[in-house]
Amino acid sequence: MRRTLLATLAAASLVLAGCGGSDSSGGSLDKVTVSKAASPKVKVGKGFKATKTTTRVLNKGGGVKVVAGDSVKVNYVAVNGRTGKQFDNSFTSNKPLTITLSPTTILPGFVKGLTNQTVGSRVLVAIPPKDGFGKAQPDLDMKKTDTMVFLFDIVAKVPPMAAGKAKSLPSDLPKLVLDAKNQPDKFAKTSKTAAKQTKESAHVVIQGSGATVKTGQTLSVQYVGQIYPAGKVFDSSWARGAASSFQLTEGQLIKCWTDELVGQKVGSRVVLVCPASVAYKAAGSPPDIKGGDTLIFSIDLLDAF
Repeated sequence: MRRTLLATLAAASLVLAGCGGSDSSGGSLDKVTVSKAASPKVKVGKGFKATKTTTRVLNKGGGVKVVAGDSVKVNYVAVNGRTGKQFDNSFTSNKPLTITLSPTTILPGFVKGLTNQTVGSRVLVAIPPKDGFGKAQPDLDMKKTDTMVFLFDIVAKVPPMAAGKAKSLPSDLPKLVLDAKNQPDKFAKTSKTAAKQTKESAHVVIQGSGATVKTGQTLSVQYVGQIYPAGKVFDSSWARGAASSFQLTEGQLIKCWTDELVGQKVGSRVVLVCPASVAYKAAGSPPDIKGGDTLIFSIDLLDAF
């Protein structure tokens, strides 16, 4: 079910109606109980409704404050207020969720409920329909009028990008161009990029100092993907304004990523050159990637868990 929730959250692009905070008139969380188990049980009475996003801090963490625009890693339990039933739980899968607190990338209720909280906190958040999905979600057994109750443990603030001294790419690869915010924007065409790349390769342009990435982990990344050497940018998390999460498993990602990102360090910026044999092969990925296309990516490895 978690994959369905992630897909639904990723598809949501809703407008933030205002700033968050506790509001007891919106739907009291005082009677919601949370067990102290490693995978906590959240008990919400059937028919629970909220008219405004409401927060209740169960434990205040001693970490840094989370502000709008930050990317944060959270563990959570999600409950449907109408039925009182849990519909998702990251504690049981041991795979936290990384979200960016931006009104264009995540539900308004998440932004309101988590903004100005501190890392290490445990927070209950009641999210009314207007700050939720805004429509029915049959895969989650969610009606348009349902209130959601989330228990959030704020695990960490995720860095916005790789940081450190940049290294040059080999001369036969196109130069990585940064935008006005110093974020990777595209690869530029140069006179030395004509050489055909027949082998996959990885090039660390900023060396991180975090943990080593392992097969099967979930990665939080910012990236830009382009047709090699200087064709169309076909995908960019930077342009969307939010980090993306992927499981580093064959079948979930192209083989080039699973081959070359294992063993890299969290905090790094890595450029991957991916020939068609380890990307989309002869089939391509219409409409932008044709069969046989070589791809080039810049990937910031922000977190792995």
